[in-house]
Amino acid sequence: MPRTARPRCRAALAALSSCVVLGCGTGATPQGDQPAPPSSAPTGAEYGVVTWASSADRIGEAVDGRGYRLLVHTSVGGSGLRVRLSNAFGDQPVTFGNVHVGLRRDGAALVPGSNRRLTFGGARTVTVPAGGIVYSDPLPGHVPAASTLAVSLYVARAGGSLTGHWMAMQTSYTTEGDHTAEESAANWKQRTGSWFYLDAVTVRPREGTGAVAALGDSITDGWQSTTDRNRRWPDYLARRLARSATGTVEGVANEGIAGNRVLTDVPGQSALNRLSRDVLSLPGVRTVFLFQGVNDIKAEPGATADELIAGYRTLIDRAHAAGKCVVGATIAPYKGWQEWDPAGEAVRRKVNAFVRYSGAFDAVTDFDRVLRSPYDPERILPAFDGGDHLHPNDKGMQAMADAVDLRSLDCRNALSSTREIL
Repeated sequence: MPRTARPRCRAALAALSSCVVLGCGTGATPQGDQPAPPSSAPTGAEYGVVTWASSADRIGEAVDGRGYRLLVHTSVGGSGLRVRLSNAFGDQPVTFGNVHVGLRRDGAALVPGSNRRLTFGGARTVTVPAGGIVYSDPLPGHVPAASTLAVSLYVARAGGSLTGHWMAMQTSYTTEGDHTAEESAANWKQRTGSWFYLDAVTVRPREGTGAVAALGDSITDGWQSTTDRNRRWPDYLARRLARSATGTVEGVANEGIAGNRVLTDVPGQSALNRLSRDVLSLPGVRTVFLFQGVNDIKAEPGATADELIAGYRTLIDRAHAAGKCVVGATIAPYKGWQEWDPAGEAVRRKVNAFVRYSGAFDAVTDFDRVLRSPYDPERILPAFDGGDHLHPNDKGMQAMADAVDLRSLDCRNALSSTREIL
């Protein structure tokens, strides 16, 4: 874009801020008062492409009469915004009395005029059964890339287990009662570092656009990156994709869970058991980026290399059967972490050799090579160390994202990228 055009674009965006997300002059939205049945899972292009996502887990007990204002950051822009609400880990139905979405201005306050009601089958309320998910109806208007949305939920009735994402690395807000329609922050005083019920946002970008889903653990989840600054490595990757002049993958879904393992369900469901829900079910996902294994290795007892490799092969086969590419990442060094030992290091090296040289993946990103110290390759480089010798800091997160060959995220280019690495 010419330099002289940028100020005009920014001015136009500011002028249209009240139309973003909802579209000006689009007519009335159905306002039914009875709960709508849950929407079916996405099966077609009408569900667009995922622009934000987080992995669902069981994170506590559900509460009636509570409101949640959840702040999330988009990757790809587009029209027809939908949100996906999850009761995947609930053992009782949950009824959402009102759901709104707007643009965040600062804190819990929204850009004036941007907050709009979402409907579900034309109704204001929706009940999601235990284990279920629901998509909202599409919202007219355009959602910009790299914007912070505030999705406000009012839980009218709930009980039992609560579904959400514990470690958001993002401040959101809660309240008592239904204040979802309010753009002011006056009634949104309670802060939280988790997301509740919301596990995906989708938009309709330009034709041919796809997304990548990062399946990972606490490093992908962003631990040791700066809270509220979107400095997880998938965030840096989304910014690279937005700047790229080539390629059609622009959406990024962060499907990391702190402590997660490939093989066993502690904590949360294993990568093997959550692949379908957290990754393959997301609209527009073209590529699975697999970066997991360190928690399996340092567990007691730890996984063997052969066990972890077998888990990788199963994930690859299932993703390929669903028509997805799979990019594999080597496991980063972690010497200095309390659970490191020479036996685990030997497993890490053997698994990394499989990732690099087996040809099982469509492409490879070598995070081990990027993050390790040249003076002790079993340790993370001090400049990238978040302080615990396992999790990278902001600089390390950016270095990881910078190491990804953007061509590898598109199935049409992945095989040639693999050949170059090998």
